[in-house]
Amino acid sequence: MSSETTPLRTGDVDQSYGSTPTAVSVSSQEEEEIVKDGVEDGSLPRVQLTPKEFWLMLLGLFMTVFLGALDTTIVATLVSDIGSYFNASHITSWLGGAYLLSVCCFTPLYGRLCNIIGRRASSLLAVGVFTIGTIGCAFAPTMNTLILARAIAGMGGGGIMTVSSVVLSDVVPLRSRGLWQGCLNVLFGAGSGIGGPLGGYLSDTLGWRSAFIIQIPFLLFAMVLVSSYLHIPIPPSPDGKVHSMRSRLARIDYAGSVTLVFFIGSFLLGISLKTSSELLWSDPRVWGLFVTSGVSGLAFLWVEAFFAAEPVLPLTLLRERGPLVVAINNFLLAMIAFITLYTVPLYFVAVQHATSSVAGSHLIPNSIALSIGSLSTGWYLRYSGRYYKATNFSVFLVLVSCVILATWNEETTPRWLFWIGVVPFGFGSSAAITSTLIAMIASVPRDQMAVATGISYTFRTSGQVLGVSLSGALTQAVLQSELSKRITGEGSQAVIEKIRHSTSYISTLPPLLQQQATQSYAKSLKAVFMVQAGLAFLAILVTLCLPEYPLDGNGGGAEQAKVAKKSKDVERAAAGVGGGRREEE
Repeated sequence: MSSETTPLRTGDVDQSYGSTPTAVSVSSQEEEEIVKDGVEDGSLPRVQLTPKEFWLMLLGLFMTVFLGALDTTIVATLVSDIGSYFNASHITSWLGGAYLLSVCCFTPLYGRLCNIIGRRASSLLAVGVFTIGTIGCAFAPTMNTLILARAIAGMGGGGIMTVSSVVLSDVVPLRSRGLWQGCLNVLFGAGSGIGGPLGGYLSDTLGWRSAFIIQIPFLLFAMVLVSSYLHIPIPPSPDGKVHSMRSRLARIDYAGSVTLVFFIGSFLLGISLKTSSELLWSDPRVWGLFVTSGVSGLAFLWVEAFFAAEPVLPLTLLRERGPLVVAINNFLLAMIAFITLYTVPLYFVAVQHATSSVAGSHLIPNSIALSIGSLSTGWYLRYSGRYYKATNFSVFLVLVSCVILATWNEETTPRWLFWIGVVPFGFGSSAAITSTLIAMIASVPRDQMAVATGISYTFRTSGQVLGVSLSGALTQAVLQSELSKRITGEGSQAVIEKIRHSTSYISTLPPLLQQQATQSYAKSLKAVFMVQAGLAFLAILVTLCLPEYPLDGNGGGAEQAKVAKKSKDVERAAAGVGGGRREEE
């Protein structure tokens, strides 16, 4: 059988694609008929892929990941043009906020959907909803319609990365999984990096709508590839029987999904309103959302613990040490990452009075380090089969970078340190995100890998939104206090408000006021960097508790460890070494 027609099963990819993608060989023994309704333990399906199917499937998935990442940043450079077009600049911040909130709310749902309706249907659902939202953005007649369309796009965007990661876990052996995740992370980073410049160019040349229109044909092509080549069988139901789509849809935890969306959405919306709109804590819109979040959270816990047959977010997983440590680690790292991305450029604009382009260029070393960290960690996991030391070392690098940022000082810090201070963070954060996802997969049963992946991305996206909101709130609170100490007298409050809301206003001030404004910004950002360093130290303490399981096969390392331990105990009992006491216990 030729390499163009030989099917590849789960586990073959490590040998055929891992090192020499163009040289694919399958032994005659591997040409046997493949069971497609599940593995022997009934947990995960076998995968039958030809080299052509494998690469075209990856092309479809990687294209959606790239476009999803691009869409998160492409709007950033369109905000002013869109605001002017609709004459609604005062609400343009919701173009990004609506998308991020929607992503956070709907990300956890896709992990369970992968097990109920299958990987292909879940991927098509995510990309389809994302495409509908993108089309809505391209032809929105009003600002409110555009914001709604962004929220719809987020409903799909929340599943694109999750489902793609789940599919990779199905077709790539766990030991090579980190390398492929590194590639996925690099692609995501490339999309995020290109989004801003591309959006600005398209807006200047063809108009802001073209930035959305140009994505539509690529999204439709990606859906065709996914529909045609993503042939991973649907995992069997708990009773081991094959059910109709209607029966599978009935298994969805609708009550848990709704209460989870209200729990996350209300909390994050309350935080966003408090920080971005500067509302008081006593404002009914703020405390009302927090009350709604609290009630929804209690309802969610009750549904998941006592009602849901197949919980959308199984609490039993978070009672296990591995998934819990990874979830907290990802939450903290995501907060630190978005604090860095939003605060570092502000430092150069407000404290060093650099232009926006110069400030943004200081993040280029971070982007390069992100790619290197992801890929190098993937290679290390592949050849060592270990992730504990790599994960802890990566988080330590994040702390090093946070400490460097907290010590930045215009008078004593050398110029080169302003450029490379973020490099340890970029390398360490991407490396840790890659290795912790592998740790999560290794820590759970194979039939829970999809749900566990969804949990990981849920904590990441929640950390991203909270990182932006809380860092902004802390910056403004300290800035207000510092400015009030330095700037007093008649008309001082008006000057303070202008400084807080526009860094460009600082350059128009007299030299003395410029110095006071700059010092105030330096103090406020230093406070944020110190809090960030505290979060990094907490992440180290949490990551030290990470258990390590074997990276063999396609997952379920924790199960393999338990089986191995049980076999060893049996052997020791048979040899009469300590076995008697264990049996009595």
